[in-house]
Amino acid sequence: MRIVSLTCSNTEIVDALGLSHLLVGVDDDSDHPPAVVDPLPKVGRDLDVDADQVAALKPDLVLASLTVPGHEKVVARLAEKNLNMVVVSPKSVSDTLRSIRWIGGMLGVSERAAKLCASMEAALAPAPDWQSGPRILVEWWPKPCIAAGNRSWVEQMLRAAGACNAASGVDAESKPLTDVEVQQMAPDAVVISWCGVPLHKYRPEVVRKRPAWAQVPAIRNDHIVPISEAFMGRPGPRIVEGVRQLRAVVEQVRATSSNSTPR
Repeated sequence: MRIVSLTCSNTEIVDALGLSHLLVGVDDDSDHPPAVVDPLPKVGRDLDVDADQVAALKPDLVLASLTVPGHEKVVARLAEKNLNMVVVSPKSVSDTLRSIRWIGGMLGVSERAAKLCASMEAALAPAPDWQSGPRILVEWWPKPCIAAGNRSWVEQMLRAAGACNAASGVDAESKPLTDVEVQQMAPDAVVISWCGVPLHKYRPEVVRKRPAWAQVPAIRNDHIVPISEAFMGRPGPRIVEGVRQLRAVVEQVRATSSNSTPR
């Protein structure tokens, strides 16, 4: 079977299922694992996928995802080429696991997919004390601040890490926030995980220097933590690593709180 993957998360799912040898092309943003994706033909970024190039690779299956806003247009262009497609649209951890099982079934490795999902479920189960944990805001974009709401897999990731989503009152996958909204949310930490930006280009000082945020607990205590979007924004196997890094943020906030408690 010949597979073309159009999103990082699907590329990583195929690899985690032990089927990376079936990939014959990927989108420009798929970067993991490098040994697999670097030699492969690239078919374009996000919304600029070259349908003709995809068709020229003669795939038996194209994996797409509507987690990329506007990807519907790409899917429509590919449909005109009469290509066989699987289109996933995970919005939660449960959806992510369902996508893995679906893709595994399509590729004839249902048992592998079930084992992968079982290990992920164990790592992503809510921590017993998450409701009393620190409030963490996950920022997808800095200008304006766009944060993950309660319809995102981030909600469950934070609970698994022992934290609350500071934006849990936002009934959406993500939303631009006003300064007043952030002040009212009063996050104990801000995790910056900027979409499409390499980790080495994240700039915590952008958040730190927002005048209206000066009294927000996360800013006062300097809990502004970069976590690569590769571990936060891709609904696939590596969100488990995202939870591990979020746990470190939770421990950092709790340590600060403990140290500041009068004795």
